[in-house]
Amino acid sequence: MKKALAALSICAAFGSAHAAPKADIVRHKIPGSDFPIALAVTIPPTATIHFISGQVPAVVNKDVAGDTLEAFGDTKTQTETVLKKIKEILQGMKLDMSDVVKMQVFLVGDPAKGGKADTKGFMEAYTQYFGATAQPSPQLNLPARAVVQVAGLSNPGWLVEIEVVAAKK
Repeated sequence: MKKALAALSICAAFGSAHAAPKADIVRHKIPGSDFPIALAVTIPPTATIHFISGQVPAVVNKDVAGDTLEAFGDTKTQTETVLKKIKEILQGMKLDMSDVVKMQVFLVGDPAKGGKADTKGFMEAYTQYFGATAQPSPQLNLPARAVVQVAGLSNPGWLVEIEVVAAKK
């Protein structure tokens, strides 16, 4: 009996290690919603996972102090420059925005919005890269995503920081 169980165990292990199909990355949609994020993303063991550090906005106005909102722009502008940086980093790694599987977004409350995070401005920039309205073409490989409002970032002029995880088979 012990030999039979051991043989069965070896066969099962051998079969699962060699006969397992190479699964794709699966993006689970939010049921009944067209909101441009995934409910969840399943990454198979055959995929390579890349962790991209948090990226912050680029200066858009060099004529003002580098620690002011005027130097970096509003939430929409900052999000656009951050996502552009992320896209360039990914391209340097032979990846694309369609490979992003997880996104964490940190928004600082905008003084012009009464100290509340400008999620509308964020979404206007985000949907340029993700969702049915993305340009130049729809980007339907949506990431799982979290957006949180934080008290501040290390530069008082920053309203946005974004980190992503990308995966590719």
